[in-house]
Amino acid sequence: MHPRHKTLLKSVIGLALLIGLIVLVERVIGWAALLAPWRTLPPGLLAAAIILVFLTYGLRALRVHDYFRDDTRGHFATVLRLSLQHNLLNNLLPARSGELSFPVLMSRHFAVPAVRSVPALMWFRLLDLHTLLACALLVAGDALLGPAWTWPLTLAWMLLPWLGFRLFAPRLARWRLPAGKLGALLHKAAQALPLDAPLFWRSWLWTLSSWLIKLAVFAWILGLFATMDAGAAWVGVIAGDLTSVLPVHGVAGAGTYEAGVVAALLPFGIDAKTALQAAVNLHLFILGGTLLAGLLSLALPVRAR
Repeated sequence: MHPRHKTLLKSVIGLALLIGLIVLVERVIGWAALLAPWRTLPPGLLAAAIILVFLTYGLRALRVHDYFRDDTRGHFATVLRLSLQHNLLNNLLPARSGELSFPVLMSRHFAVPAVRSVPALMWFRLLDLHTLLACALLVAGDALLGPAWTWPLTLAWMLLPWLGFRLFAPRLARWRLPAGKLGALLHKAAQALPLDAPLFWRSWLWTLSSWLIKLAVFAWILGLFATMDAGAAWVGVIAGDLTSVLPVHGVAGAGTYEAGVVAALLPFGIDAKTALQAAVNLHLFILGGTLLAGLLSLALPVRAR
């Protein structure tokens, strides 16, 4: 299939998923009934949740600022603006096409070429996925495998990035590249990866801290809309985030995100209607925070080039 036709097909499927979710919620729950619990939530509680989510945005911006510190030193506000806008576009645009905004914004604000920003973004996404799967293994492992297997497997999984770094970083530094433009391009791409241990550990630390706070807040919010234990809430939010790796998504993740959360909550004895209501309200909270952060990013300064 032609790439343009494939993109069009994904967009049509994404729109269909959004419309399907809107119709499903209206027929099964009713939008008025689904949104009613928001009126009973204490404003202070919501404010605290939003502040914590914004803290995770700041930690992700610190990861970028630290990783490209030679280019971004003294301009954290611009990096935060860039990170918030990248997050907004990534959540709203279909098929993860919002990822393309990262190299574009890094080039625009800091003159960092795509040959450096794209490998770094791939490294960030690898860390994100590894951390998310580690949390899933730790939370779901007790129920599926028991603690005797869960903790050793989680520890082994957590060691994989470090083992990969120890194995590949020295080889990349001594990699014999072909001469000419291709060799120069590959050299720049390789140098964009974390080849020294301090940078590796710092990027991993920013990733772990931001994800742990983010998942804790989302699990907390999910639990406000349906009675469940903490383990079920964590499994639900992790499953929802893991739907981002699917090849097709609804517009702004609508439909696919909810399906992931509901599928994860059903084994815990939560009925589908209750799980759907909680999943949709959580997704609305996430999108609301993303839109608010994207709007506030416009007030942050742009680096003078």
